[in-house]
Amino acid sequence: MKNLFVEAFALAALGAALAFTANAISPRGLKLSRNYFPSTQVISASVSNAVPAQKLRDQGLQVIETAAVSTIFRDPRVQDGLIVFIDARNTQHFQEGHIPGAYEFDHYRPEQYLPDVMPVCQTAEQIIVYCTGGDCEDSQFAAIFLRDSLGLEKNKIFVYIGGIHEWQAAGLPVETGERNSGRIRTSTK
Repeated sequence: MKNLFVEAFALAALGAALAFTANAISPRGLKLSRNYFPSTQVISASVSNAVPAQKLRDQGLQVIETAAVSTIFRDPRVQDGLIVFIDARNTQHFQEGHIPGAYEFDHYRPEQYLPDVMPVCQTAEQIIVYCTGGDCEDSQFAAIFLRDSLGLEKNKIFVYIGGIHEWQAAGLPVETGERNSGRIRTSTK
């Protein structure tokens, strides 16, 4: 019986070592120090740049701030589909509140969202991708996926680093439920 436990422990240790090694060398490996479940508290503007803008620029992505995004949101080209907002969060977070008219695109399940997102991104002049803000990297990953997989021009993709938290903190409108549900609320500052 003792040998069975020793063999099981050795096999588990070998399996764990192989798994950690494979994760470490994989370009898509998980960052073990990352918080994949950030808190839902509102992140202030001074903390919102936890995903450094320079890191995004180094990856060929353009960064956009709340003031510019709120101005663009009021541009008539949004209604014409020439400016598109992409929410890179999961369905639960998207339905709890997103920028009105935004498309949902969870980059962990691209096959589920590409049929809706691909045509609008290919015809758009400007694509603004966002997630929660703060240390959330989902907008970065989604923007890179859209750029590289769809062959989109990099000069039309922007990452809104403040995300939905800064959007809400600025008192801008939030849509709940599905895209174009008509359920709009305005956050209070």
